[in-house]
Amino acid sequence: MNPAYLFEFLGTLVLVLLGDGVCAACSLNKSKAKGAGWVVITLGWGFAVMAGVFVAGPISGAHLNPAVTLGLAIAGKFGWDLVIGYIIAQMLGGFVGAVLVWLFYKDHYKATADEPGTMLGTFCTMPAISNPWRNFLCEVIATCLLVFLILALGTNGNAFGFGGASASTGSLGAFPVTCVIMSLGMSLGGTTGYALNPARDLSPRLAHAVLPITGKGDSGWWYSWVPVAGPMVGGALAAALFLLVF
Repeated sequence: MNPAYLFEFLGTLVLVLLGDGVCAACSLNKSKAKGAGWVVITLGWGFAVMAGVFVAGPISGAHLNPAVTLGLAIAGKFGWDLVIGYIIAQMLGGFVGAVLVWLFYKDHYKATADEPGTMLGTFCTMPAISNPWRNFLCEVIATCLLVFLILALGTNGNAFGFGGASASTGSLGAFPVTCVIMSLGMSLGGTTGYALNPARDLSPRLAHAVLPITGKGDSGWWYSWVPVAGPMVGGALAAALFLLVF
């Protein structure tokens, strides 16, 4: 097995464990962080991405997101022969990360058993106002910006080097991507919860569906296509835009 697949799995696991973890901390009853708010959630997700990049960056490049993998492949920055393996690893990592959040906060899920929407929101995204096609457009725009900025960070003008040596994406690259995630959440996250990543949304949604969570309600499958199709379309558009501009 290609070791990059293992590190995509581990990096995405860390991303979802810390990302869904901050949602659980800020939302579930009797959590010490309950009510901390959107700023804490966006900061927590940014740092979750950074932590995942630190784990996976040196080995796999830390895509941690099928939309990023697709965008990089379309832009000619990544081999098509690795795309399916990366996406499978990312989806599995997202599932395991969500299961670990449930195990960690299991007592708090029990304390929130009468609030199914709150519990679902700690696993995956749902829209603030239900308008699926508008929600889809929001995910396309936000993910297009994410992938375009990631591609732009790798251009010669933004790449860091010293004495002829280049810094790895997994080290210095983690900080600007963290800032991008925070900015997207604060600026464009209010409509859909800024999924941006099928592995961050579909895999935890599946975990929500299969885990024995008291009072959990449905898993919002009617909406589940939006945070999958929107990011994948956005990633592809970002790659096309990058090739056109650069």
